[in-house]
Amino acid sequence: MRVLLVEDDAAIVAALTELLTHEGFEVESDSTQSGACRLLAEQAFDIALLDVTLAEGSGFVVCAAAQKAAPSMPVIFLTASDDEYSTVAGLDMGAVDYIAKPFRARELISRIQAALRRAHRAESVFVVDDVRLDTASAQVSKAGREVVLSALEYRLLLYFFQRKGKMVTRENLRDAIWESAGEYVSDNALNVYIKRLREKIETDPSDPCIIVTMRGLGYKVGE
Repeated sequence: MRVLLVEDDAAIVAALTELLTHEGFEVESDSTQSGACRLLAEQAFDIALLDVTLAEGSGFVVCAAAQKAAPSMPVIFLTASDDEYSTVAGLDMGAVDYIAKPFRARELISRIQAALRRAHRAESVFVVDDVRLDTASAQVSKAGREVVLSALEYRLLLYFFQRKGKMVTRENLRDAIWESAGEYVSDNALNVYIKRLREKIETDPSDPCIIVTMRGLGYKVGE
């Protein structure tokens, strides 16, 4: 799970990064509104932890950018301010939780995990073009007909669909498959996996419109 941490207190960033990394999360942090918005436009995240008051900008603006970039991604506000206005404003903007500093580490992890569980229950079906992936049943269909995928092909397709509209690099894919396959994945092997998946989900595998190659950059699925 990838976490976007937007906080301008270096000590808090260091402590949270260590905590979240120890819990198995991958953390990307930024201390500014502009930097955080840029990250949201360029990368895919599973959850965002935002400080309301930043030295440069506002966490509320970052929240709005997060809602636009990934409407289903949960946002949790972290702030020293516990006033009613900030709490209500954050929740009204779409944040799923609001935690006042100082907070207990285990409580924060528990609330992050709860937010992710709720988000995953809500987002159990992904649709791109005429391909439908249902995570609840682990079934994939194209134009209403079931598509049989290997476990690795399913994982690869889910990784793509969860990042719909985002650039996915070959390094991202290798990391995702490596964890599943348990061994290093070469460029040639990755090419084979992509080719096999396209043969099963593309109407014309020679001219793919679902998993589109962005030359020199990686791949992109959907808009």
